[in-house]
Amino acid sequence: MKIRIKGNSIRIRLSRPEVDSFGENGYLEERTQFGNSTFIYVLQSKDSAEHLSADFIDGKITLTVPSPITKEWTTTEKVGYEHNLPTGNGEQLYLLIEKDFKCIDAPPGEDQSDNYEHPTKVC
Repeated sequence: MKIRIKGNSIRIRLSRPEVDSFGENGYLEERTQFGNSTFIYVLQSKDSAEHLSADFIDGKITLTVPSPITKEWTTTEKVGYEHNLPTGNGEQLYLLIEKDFKCIDAPPGEDQSDNYEHPTKVC
């Protein structure tokens, strides 16, 4: 699972095995160690969720996906889902989950075997 954060946007990409695991378990977690601190990001499916949402609590980002979206996304060719989450003061947090595609111009030796075939064959 890859995360990209830029300004008020969070983008999470999953490889084919990760999408399969998320579909089966409804939960994925990654950790990055920073000495005595750990940055954690989580993708979780929830029956009660109405749209994509995100929280940041105690150094952990949790992106929640409604169960119907989880089911559709993990069992079809649908590439991704997005949502603009109001954060207050007229601001929004853009959320995007998507399947990770192979990049045609990837550096030599980069393992992309678990990624989806790129639909346009151009990166």
